[in-house]
Amino acid sequence: MLPKTFKTKQMKTLITIISSAAVFMWVVSQPYAEPPTVTASYYGKAYRGKMCADNKTVFDERKLTAAHKTLPFGTKVKVRLAGSKTRSCIVTITDRGPFVKGREIDLSKAAFSKLAQVEAGLIRVKLDVIEYGK
Repeated sequence: MLPKTFKTKQMKTLITIISSAAVFMWVVSQPYAEPPTVTASYYGKAYRGKMCADNKTVFDERKLTAAHKTLPFGTKVKVRLAGSKTRSCIVTITDRGPFVKGREIDLSKAAFSKLAQVEAGLIRVKLDVIEYGK
């Protein structure tokens, strides 16, 4: 027979291990926070050759760039088509906009066409900042 104090210490250790395992399992079972779904539009040929708001980039709709109201210039953003795990592209913020209520980001035509048919006009996307610009 084991001494009573040994059984008590062993029992406390066992309860601690089981409690820790239960908390760990609960934490890992919780879903990760998903970025919100926002509306994206595109802008193209009409702006080709014009200086972007960052005063460094001349707009070219064939490049993977975007306009955003608040993200710093030079920020790299992964834009993912809502509901898709495979359709995405990485854009650089070079301009300000969109200035239409309900829209969060204006993609260059090249970036938009990587996600959907240009004829769609507007699409729902999720934005993940990869690296903030300076």
